[in-house]
Amino acid sequence: MTVDEFGPEIVFEVYDQKTGMWGVVVVDNTALGPGKGGTRFVPDITTDEVKGLARAMTWKNALADLPFGGAKSGIKGDPKSPHKEAFVRAFARKIKSIVPNLYIGGPDMNTTEKEMGIIAQEIGTRQATTGKPLEMGGLPHELGSTGFGVYHSTLVAAAHKGLDISKATVAIEGFGNVGTFTMKFLTEKGATVVAVSDSKGTIYNEKGLDYHKLMETKEKQGTVTKYADGKVLHAEDLFGLSVDVLIPGARPNVIHEKNVNSVKAKLIVEAANIPMTYDIEKQLMKKGVLIIPDFVANAGGVISSYCEWKGLSQQEMFKIVEERIVRNTKAVLERMKNHDVRAAALELAKERVRKAMEKRN
Repeated sequence: MTVDEFGPEIVFEVYDQKTGMWGVVVVDNTALGPGKGGTRFVPDITTDEVKGLARAMTWKNALADLPFGGAKSGIKGDPKSPHKEAFVRAFARKIKSIVPNLYIGGPDMNTTEKEMGIIAQEIGTRQATTGKPLEMGGLPHELGSTGFGVYHSTLVAAAHKGLDISKATVAIEGFGNVGTFTMKFLTEKGATVVAVSDSKGTIYNEKGLDYHKLMETKEKQGTVTKYADGKVLHAEDLFGLSVDVLIPGARPNVIHEKNVNSVKAKLIVEAANIPMTYDIEKQLMKKGVLIIPDFVANAGGVISSYCEWKGLSQQEMFKIVEERIVRNTKAVLERMKNHDVRAAALELAKERVRKAMEKRN
């Protein structure tokens, strides 16, 4: 296990003989506060994967200017298994000694407000997790905090680029929680969303898509491609469309060597985690494309988690998400050199963590 000046501080692997549950918590760095990061439930989780995700959370929480360190956890298992709840309960009991002083969980791959409620219940404190059901004092991500943050990051970046958002055309990959709310807020601001994709394909109309009709289509027919007034394209065709703003908001590595040269957008705002590698980002930067990296743009969810942890209301949460996202997007754009926002963001996050580590020592 490799370590560096930042961490990890704790690697906690747990096993429950009765259920056969195996899980792991990696607390990467607690200089700014307890380690915060989601719990994923997948059959092939590894300690190394969780370690990498925990480090990403160290930078994300630091950049969001939250009193949280970085951490992540994983439970090995089939998310469709009838034993899922038993595994989650066993995991909660096994990690009780480090929660919430050193680790605070949240929803992640195949875990929702239901599992967060179970963990908090087993551990015996609402501060054990965030993303709990509303009736448990939670602020679930279903309220749209991540999409709201992506929207505000897009506004700041567009202004920096000299782009009038009310005249801009936008393409959004993914029409789940993040994509739907991002579209809602952008269209309310006057932007023209011309293309949206889901797993079945892309719907495109150069004159713009109607948000409410699109939501109704997705709800009733299960896919945006059934939208009446538009052209159906392949899902991957979305990335090569002639638009001002491109928002990848679903899967990782969707912009790659084979399609990077077809990207025409002037501004890319990464709503999804790792929609392209840093090398691909650099290729686009050389062409003058401004890219707002994932851990800047999509931090609305973790800021919402902080608000829940503090016991704040939905209204207070949205206000704080807006303030933090706007402030941090502006801060990294001011630091940026050679169009490289990611390098500037990472530099700022590291500075904040180092400063906290020096104070602690």
